[in-house]
Amino acid sequence: MEVVVLATFIIGYVAITLEHTLKLDKLIPALMMMAVCWATIALNLDSFGQWLDPHSGNLMDITSFNHEGRIHLLEGTLLHHFGKTAEILIFLMGAMAIVEMIDHFDGFSSIKKTIHTNSKRKLLFIVSTLAFVLSAIIDNLTTTIILITILRKIIADKNDRMWYAGLIIIAANAGGAWTPIGDVTTTMLWMAGKVTTVKLTEYLILPALLCVLVPVIIASFLPVFKGTMEIDHSDDSDQNKYGGLMLILGLVLIIAVPVFKSITHLPPYVGMMLSLSIFATVSEILSNRSISFTNPEADEHHKGPTMKALSKIEIPSILFFLGILMTVASMESLGLIFNFGQQVSAAIPESVFVTLLGLASAVIDNVPLVAASIGMFREGVDAEVWHFIAYAAGTGGSILIIGSAAGVVAMGMEKISFFWYLTRISILALLGYLAGIGMFLLLV
Repeated sequence: MEVVVLATFIIGYVAITLEHTLKLDKLIPALMMMAVCWATIALNLDSFGQWLDPHSGNLMDITSFNHEGRIHLLEGTLLHHFGKTAEILIFLMGAMAIVEMIDHFDGFSSIKKTIHTNSKRKLLFIVSTLAFVLSAIIDNLTTTIILITILRKIIADKNDRMWYAGLIIIAANAGGAWTPIGDVTTTMLWMAGKVTTVKLTEYLILPALLCVLVPVIIASFLPVFKGTMEIDHSDDSDQNKYGGLMLILGLVLIIAVPVFKSITHLPPYVGMMLSLSIFATVSEILSNRSISFTNPEADEHHKGPTMKALSKIEIPSILFFLGILMTVASMESLGLIFNFGQQVSAAIPESVFVTLLGLASAVIDNVPLVAASIGMFREGVDAEVWHFIAYAAGTGGSILIIGSAAGVVAMGMEKISFFWYLTRISILALLGYLAGIGMFLLLV
């Protein structure tokens, strides 16, 4: 039955990668393979001889367990994994809501005011820096959308924008790799207790920075980034008067979440809910709406920034993560991932495996890769391998435009073709990726 579970995952994942060809949203195969995998386990529970204890992380011999004991073990394991997955999803929903409320106040438009140069080369360094810093706080997908939207307002030439978008993808993915709140994969490692905020930053800030600097410096000498351009500031006066304030407050409250965790030792989603509630309170006050207690039908509460932000949360992405993480959990429970990790460790060096994992993330979504790697290794908190995985999975996706959410959204916004990116940006991303690995190995 282990083969059936594994085959279900492979078939489901092929369907996810062929999302556009099949014209089937990726959340559908993700949820289906989750349900089929766990149903297969439940219906054949008496046939399994080993089980991974979710609490100790050790393989158990369950050949002596009766049927009732196995059902109890299944229910406990399923509840454990669902709880851990829910922590991640609630955390992401809180972060998404804050970002949506910042956008409600047009807060990201204030970033445009920081651009005062008409030099193409200087603009390259400015947008790359903004992408690197912003994605360390908010996700790389949102960062890419924000910066490309800004570029559309200041750069008329589409070919120029495509080049800038390519470098933004690299910078955004690298920026998300060195903080626990910058990328889904680093958030997963952080919430699984594999890395801490301080050590993650200490290990990865320089490799991630080099991952950006190498391609940006090389690109700055290319003909496309020579010369000047006209910057249009005509619509700056239309910005919401609270935009800058809400941008700063939102980013500060997101940054405060790791601090809250280190002080209280509570799960990160608790801190994110606190930040969300504070930000929502300020948002509602600044929106200056009146709520009628005598005429409920006149109440416009549902039109406020909080309700609007919650309605814009990407539920399909949340459900996709649920399907992927719970499917990987099913294979982990049967010991499949642990055994595979043992075989890989015996066959090739750990550093080679993680490097290949990063390259694979250019084709395969990095969420299941990292979820699987968490079940492969048994090293303690802040072990080098966890930080290496965070770097490789976070930055390797830049090598192909389909390898990250940032790349996919840029592909759609600017109509960048796969082969255009492959022939112009991929080599720059690969050089940055390898330079960052070299820096990481030197540091450790």
